[in-house]
Amino acid sequence: MTQDVEKDQGFRFTGRMFLAVMIGMFGIIIAVNLVMATMAIRTFPGLEEKNGWVASQSFNRRLAAQKALGWQVTADLTRERIVLDIRDRTGRPAAVQSLTVTIGRATERSEDVTPPLVRRADGAFEAPLALGPGLWELRIRARAADGTEFFQRRQTVLPGKATRG
Repeated sequence: MTQDVEKDQGFRFTGRMFLAVMIGMFGIIIAVNLVMATMAIRTFPGLEEKNGWVASQSFNRRLAAQKALGWQVTADLTRERIVLDIRDRTGRPAAVQSLTVTIGRATERSEDVTPPLVRRADGAFEAPLALGPGLWELRIRARAADGTEFFQRRQTVLPGKATRG
């Protein structure tokens, strides 16, 4: 007794189809990961110092010299301007030989600005700005009259509705 078995001519999911689907899915995942990693590295490489070990060897000495200056920094940052007031331990304007302030986002360098600071009559430094709302980081680098380097980093949130373009 032989029976004729009717063959189903409908859709069959074969091993090759499964392999193609798996390769396609993992290919998309890997491609998206590569694109995201590339974008992350291009906007913020993560480097604070070119050679961290060398910088660490003089960190404590530089920190002690900076603290010995006794400088107190007050930063007033708005979306339209920045005012930096650097005072010595007696409360008078500090003897600042050079001053650079870089204002940017904490996680990327594409929006960094270094405004031209002008010393006012009261000893504070001021510059106009055009910043958007959100988290901003101030990286303050100064040099005292005796050559001592001063570095300070601050973060502040500027109010307003954030827009991304």
